[in-house]
Amino acid sequence: MLKPALFLSLLSAGLFHAGAQTFIPLDSRPATRVLPALIAGLNGREVRVVPAELLGNATRGADPAALTAWLNAQPVGGPLVVALDALAYGGLVQSRTSPLTTDEALARLAPLRDWKTRTGQPIYAFITLPRQPDATNRERNLEVTRRMVDWAREGVFAELHIAWDDALPGSPAPAEGAALAQNAPANVRVYPGADEVLSLLAARALAPAPKTVRVEYSNPKAAEGVIRYEGIPLTQSARNHAEASGYSVVSSGAADLTLYVFNGGDPRRAAVRISALLRAGPVAVADVEKVNLGNTRLWSDLAVLRQPANLRSLAAWGTPGNNMGTALAHAKLTLSGVDAVRQDTLLAREYANDIIYSADLRAALRKAVPENQLNTPQGQAALLKLAADYFPLRLGQTYTLSDAELPWGRSFEWNFDLKGGW
Repeated sequence: MLKPALFLSLLSAGLFHAGAQTFIPLDSRPATRVLPALIAGLNGREVRVVPAELLGNATRGADPAALTAWLNAQPVGGPLVVALDALAYGGLVQSRTSPLTTDEALARLAPLRDWKTRTGQPIYAFITLPRQPDATNRERNLEVTRRMVDWAREGVFAELHIAWDDALPGSPAPAEGAALAQNAPANVRVYPGADEVLSLLAARALAPAPKTVRVEYSNPKAAEGVIRYEGIPLTQSARNHAEASGYSVVSSGAADLTLYVFNGGDPRRAAVRISALLRAGPVAVADVEKVNLGNTRLWSDLAVLRQPANLRSLAAWGTPGNNMGTALAHAKLTLSGVDAVRQDTLLAREYANDIIYSADLRAALRKAVPENQLNTPQGQAALLKLAADYFPLRLGQTYTLSDAELPWGRSFEWNFDLKGGW
């Protein structure tokens, strides 16, 4: 079985034949680079993704010239899925504080128009409205986004998604997004999020057949309230992300997928309900009760019931929009048929990251090693030692941990390889 790290290195090196989907991610984080590529590759499709060393991180932005050179070196024969902030500013972090003018940012994006003209292939793109109070030049970011809406209207993009990032109370982003949506063409969508959007666009490009989804909440009343980091009700965010990945939302009756959103309440009752739903059809689970933190009781009860391997997807790693978006995108690919081993491997990765790491291992690591000492050999050794206690992990296959690292030298996210076998 091909491990994710080897799989992605082969993709980056261009060792598969032409006809691949090409990805320019938001930055080098596993959530924005590794996860979307694994979702897109579920049925064996080739996916070319920019090498991590060419992408931005917390302290260094990507070089747009290097990204453009990489793109132009790829064999042509499939769509391009691109995070515009990576080219315009160097990444998500840099989009908040970049000193570039509007014209300078647009010049960095111009090669996309050239690529479209040269290849004739569709471009699926997204751009973010930055979070407050980090954004230092909102009007510049807004003007660049307005120009991208014009490009979408002209047909440069097959689709353009505009996502607002981490909208805490008082953020102007929801109002900015609403204003942009008013006069936008049909191929532009506006909703809260950022890290999940590349996966949503992959679902649009690779699984375009329309599907239906019914959304069920563990706490329906609470789902009507405005949620943190989004600035809109949870129910509206769920609808936005469903439609962004190509579903029609139905309120009752049969659906191709049920998205079960755990947003509080009794986790044991939720586990029993998920089990019942699985007997009726495909189910994806988004755990949004807390931000960046899965509910251990819910997932331990599901594990006792041996249900995680039967899900189409699961997500608990980020904000509500992050989780619902990646769960819906992953599930959308499975509804068109996927390789069973790749699907089980991806579910295992999601479980290891979203449940094991986010809910337990990250806290244990922070307790054992000060944050400012994580990016050291001692921090790496502590990560591997602590992680060993959580494996092997059994879904369909049994998985052992073969490697792990902290790619941004901080505890927030890890990258890792699982080795599976029957």
